[in-house]
Amino acid sequence: MRLLAVLLALIPSLVFSQAYPAKPVRMIIPFAPGGASDFVGRIFQARLGELLGQPIVIENRAGASGNLGLEAAARSAPDGYTIYLGNVGTVAINPGVFPNLPVVPAKDFIAVTQVVDVPGALVAHPSFPPNSIKDLIATAKAYPGKINYASPGSGSQNRLEMELIRKPANLDMVHIPYKGGAGPAATGLIAGETHLMFTTVSSVLGHIQGGRLKALAVVSAKRLAQLPNVPTMAESGYPDSTSGSWQGIFVPAATPKDVVDRLFGAVTQAMKHPDVADRLAKGGVEVVTSPSPAVFSTFVAAETQRWAKLAKEAGATVD
Repeated sequence: MRLLAVLLALIPSLVFSQAYPAKPVRMIIPFAPGGASDFVGRIFQARLGELLGQPIVIENRAGASGNLGLEAAARSAPDGYTIYLGNVGTVAINPGVFPNLPVVPAKDFIAVTQVVDVPGALVAHPSFPPNSIKDLIATAKAYPGKINYASPGSGSQNRLEMELIRKPANLDMVHIPYKGGAGPAATGLIAGETHLMFTTVSSVLGHIQGGRLKALAVVSAKRLAQLPNVPTMAESGYPDSTSGSWQGIFVPAATPKDVVDRLFGAVTQAMKHPDVADRLAKGGVEVVTSPSPAVFSTFVAAETQRWAKLAKEAGATVD
């Protein structure tokens, strides 16, 4: 009788595992339609749905620097029917910037796999004399307090990446924060309101190719095919700056391991589909998947620690 009771208790979980997914899967994107995360999610949405045998329904939960979507995903049922497309900002940077963040990503989520890396670039107005980071440092030292840089805010990745250059060299530079995201900051740079900024390559590639901006370095592990003559940050003397604005799939903590494994297999397979990879590449986005959930979890932990340290040193605050 005891054995029978145990077997009966196991039946629901076995049926659940074999049937998953038995209904549409919701993917929360913590930013508005049209942004980088939305662009990535909508490209692999259909292919992932085909592999899982169920539609993937995107839900844009924008607001509070991505924290509204972060909390909504973390508080969802851990059953595999809510997945979260997080990025370096919401998962690794925000915990070190927002003192009262109600979610602790390392505890409230299971990291499934990275999906892409969105390379960044240090870009400048064409009239700005320096053409390399070495020239930038020399000019900033010669003219303290005269060079300014734009960003979407004090705690943004764009601003913190500049700290990687400014702090070690003890440069006196003026930070100009813009409201409304990186778009307005880039528009201001193109108009000549500021000298330079870090931003994603995908958002300014056309401006670089059109001569409205110039790139001093790219934030990626290797040079980009679209900008073959622009050195990487590593080549410019910053070996730790090899990953851009990465994005990855997360699920609420306590999601069953077999569901996590199913999602890992389907997501990584979807990202490697030629059509998905080609469409992302045309947008300046590189497909990067993790060897396993454990490897991605370790990567996210290291990124969280790195950005927290930098945010503390920079005195990053919520604007």
